[in-house]
Amino acid sequence: MSVLNVARVGHPILRQKAEPVDLKALTAPGANELQRLIDDMVDTMRNEDGVGIAAPQVVRSLQIVVVEYRMNERYPDQDEIPLTVLVNPVITRSSEETSSFWEGCLSLKDLRGLVTRPREVTVEAHSRQGEKMVVAAQDFLAVVLQHEIDHLHGMVFLDRMQDLTQLAFADELQTYWTEKKAVPIPEI
Repeated sequence: MSVLNVARVGHPILRQKAEPVDLKALTAPGANELQRLIDDMVDTMRNEDGVGIAAPQVVRSLQIVVVEYRMNERYPDQDEIPLTVLVNPVITRSSEETSSFWEGCLSLKDLRGLVTRPREVTVEAHSRQGEKMVVAAQDFLAVVLQHEIDHLHGMVFLDRMQDLTQLAFADELQTYWTEKKAVPIPEI
């Protein structure tokens, strides 16, 4: 397993629609390139102290998302997210109710932006074993999934921001914004 380089905004792959994963190739026995990629994505996400990563962020045009969150000091009020791999994920339902979070991105290191998204989503995908799965998510998990699935469609959180004056570097956000507004700050 390896830590991969993370593409930063400006790399063309981050603005492309990712290709669907061939489920036969995903579940092929033996030395499997897709399974190795998933392991490398997990290592990269953990090394970067992220909550999620999408294959385009490691310069692979494939519809693969990895998410995980264990309690830490950065988000003490957020629920844990077990390691989850979603292959060819599709958001099939979004709530009308929205919530706003200060999002970050491994491809936009140290920047945070206030993004409003549906509070609840349902995502249909396949596991890394090729099995169908449905994830009903709300709040923090819903934000993480929407953020990562956006990467599969060539979008970054900046594209979802309604007001670019609510874009800040992490240090300035902590100093000038979070004391004024009680809004969680997920590093996605």
